[in-house]
Amino acid sequence: MGRITEDLIRRNAEHNDCVIFSLEELSLHQQEIERLEHIDKWCRDLKILYLQNNLIGKIENVSKLKKLEYLNLALNNIEKIENLEGCEGLAKLDLTVNFIGELSSIKSLQHNIHLKELFLMGNPCADFDGYRQFVVVTLQQLKWLDGKEIERSERIQALQNYPAVEQQIREQEKAYCLRRAREKAEAQRKLEEEHENEKRSSPGFNGRWYTDIYPALSFSTESKNHLQAPEIQAEHKTDKLDACDDDLAFWNKPSLFTPESRLETLRHVEKQRKAEEKLSEKKKNVRPPRTLVTEHGKALNVNEPKLDFSLKDDEKRNQLVLDLAVYRYMDTSLIEVDVQPTYVRVMVKGKPFQLVLPAEVRPDSSSAKRSQTTGHLVICMPKVEEVITVGGRASKSVKTSLDNSREQTHKRCHLPRGKQIEKLEVDPSKHSCPDVTTIVREKKHAPRRLGCEPKIVSNEEDPDFEDNPEVPPLI
Repeated sequence: MGRITEDLIRRNAEHNDCVIFSLEELSLHQQEIERLEHIDKWCRDLKILYLQNNLIGKIENVSKLKKLEYLNLALNNIEKIENLEGCEGLAKLDLTVNFIGELSSIKSLQHNIHLKELFLMGNPCADFDGYRQFVVVTLQQLKWLDGKEIERSERIQALQNYPAVEQQIREQEKAYCLRRAREKAEAQRKLEEEHENEKRSSPGFNGRWYTDIYPALSFSTESKNHLQAPEIQAEHKTDKLDACDDDLAFWNKPSLFTPESRLETLRHVEKQRKAEEKLSEKKKNVRPPRTLVTEHGKALNVNEPKLDFSLKDDEKRNQLVLDLAVYRYMDTSLIEVDVQPTYVRVMVKGKPFQLVLPAEVRPDSSSAKRSQTTGHLVICMPKVEEVITVGGRASKSVKTSLDNSREQTHKRCHLPRGKQIEKLEVDPSKHSCPDVTTIVREKKHAPRRLGCEPKIVSNEEDPDFEDNPEVPPLI
């Protein structure tokens, strides 16, 4: 059932910046509204009100709309014209395709002196003999009826035949009211039968009544679990077939065009929609938990939160640095970090991010921090290998590596037993690391310099050589 709420009115008042107290035009069509309410309190300045294609059964709560000029109530369940005396400025009223059978109820519109247009086509009263003459005489202020202009001659002729037309209208009204009373009683009886059938069809346990519960419990748990999946699939198919059969039978069943039939159609559509939602929920498979580690103990790479990341190898500090692009404004309490020797796992709002590391790290020395500017999560994980520091200790590491290489070389040599290796003693002050830059420079430039230098002839070999002290020496 649709109801008129403040939120509904505000959503349809975007043209007025969602301000409802000064609203002059409001459209609430096709909202399945069954009752008119609150509009006369919240929107006093309304001039145009659209309420067509709803399920409104009675005109009410609009008498305080003094400025209302146009009211559209077409395609509703209205059976009587009433409660419009307070709409002093009403000039146009549309009641097309309703269920108005009491034509004499239009006399309540005599107080609306500004009413110029009235639409009653598609109502039961429009089929009465003398319908147009009765309306033309009863509402002298009307200029248009059902889209057709009322001429002066038509009104004069209707006035002349009014007594006979009025008697005829009363008799047809009486017959219609009796027929409507029977239709209402029949609709009430069908509604009660439907409720009774629903109660009977609602099972107590697995399609059985409550008295069948104890025999049903005799089945073993093992057999029940074994047959659970096929039973669910069969249940889905059976429910779907039953729903299709019921739907086809409903739409093929002949019915009268009455307010009750419209409400029944709405209830059937709503019931069908809920049944489809229920079936979709049953069919929805529960996602299995994400596999992070295989049965053989192998960790997998997983990025369920779909975050950008980068893994860098910091050789200077001998550590691995993981930069995970966590959402900037997300609370840190929603993040869980677990560093293992071979992989790192981060839970972001319950979704796992797992990355296999290229080298073994030390979890006890690892650290995790968040960037204050980007919000990224930065995890530093030192490697298990020996730490090589930068600075004065570099020579120590090089010396250690050289000694190790020498020891390995001596071990490989096959020396006779009892023969000792003699080592030369070197002054420790003279020991230093080799200068790599000078070695490379000598290799690159020395050959070129020798090749480009001209051949110099000694003084003794050249007899014509004269040593002039004013001439500068050759480079």
